[in-house]
Amino acid sequence: MPSRRQALSVLGVVSTLVLTGFAAVDASQSTSGATPRSNLRVMAPAAPGGGWDLASREFQQALRGGAVVNNVQVINVPGAGGTIGLSQFVEIGADPTQLMMTGTVMEGAINVNGSSVDLLDTTPIARLAEDYEVIVVPADSPYETLEDFLEVWRENPQGHAVGGGGLGGTDHLLTGLVAREADVDPEQVNYVAYAGGGEVLTALLSRTVEIGVSGYNDFRDQIEAGNVRALAVSAEEPVEGIDTPTFIEQGIDVALPNWRGLVAPPGITDEQRRELIAVVDEAVQTQEWADALDRNKWEDSFLSGEDFTEFIREDQARVDAIIEELGL
Repeated sequence: MPSRRQALSVLGVVSTLVLTGFAAVDASQSTSGATPRSNLRVMAPAAPGGGWDLASREFQQALRGGAVVNNVQVINVPGAGGTIGLSQFVEIGADPTQLMMTGTVMEGAINVNGSSVDLLDTTPIARLAEDYEVIVVPADSPYETLEDFLEVWRENPQGHAVGGGGLGGTDHLLTGLVAREADVDPEQVNYVAYAGGGEVLTALLSRTVEIGVSGYNDFRDQIEAGNVRALAVSAEEPVEGIDTPTFIEQGIDVALPNWRGLVAPPGITDEQRRELIAVVDEAVQTQEWADALDRNKWEDSFLSGEDFTEFIREDQARVDAIIEELGL
């Protein structure tokens, strides 16, 4: 981990839980005799349109375009920072035709929501890529630069609402880390949690919050259209294609990658795990995946097998420590 990097890399409606739970069980039963090459399901543990959904569907296109898998489907199980999907996923059983997209946000949600299961209760397959957070303001905001906002934030942390994703997620962590580096008490920050970047954007444009925090791709269209202005990006170094300075370039020593990766259910055999790793490895070598990395400004960070397991163990510990330290 680079020395300058200080950071890492709600329950749903009852009927939704019942329906999605049934879908998960039914999926397990219906794949009897199938293999990852013939039939594969990828769970996006979030609503359509979010970061996990985007990553899942880009991965789906890579599998299809590269003819890696005959049939691949994406299913959405939203709620509680991905922990509802996680809790259902670990109950599927040892089915090698199931994968779940995961990442930094879920690590925070596991801690904050007191989840009874964590990512080490799954079978880690591979980390795919990292993307980055941005903080944005409406185009007519008086805050032209990051420092413009930090000046007023220091004076009255509770008087300036910051909108982001679920408690303990990447948006929340970034807000707390930036506050600490800017000499603002993280526990005094007026952080308003939303279900995803779309709701954050709506709150920002309706002036419900002054600052919006989310993944770059959640705001990209509005940034390019000139409706919102990005003040900083959470990368360690400038990102090609993102015309926004990093926090580090502006004197705030914070970098926060938001990784995306895939896990399988617990209990699959070593041979089945190796086959799933091979499937993912082939997918990330396709032109479709290369195009996805470029289009979404993602950074390739492929890591598989036991190396990925160890990364999850260390990263979860790091997230837990940050949440405790910041009082989030």
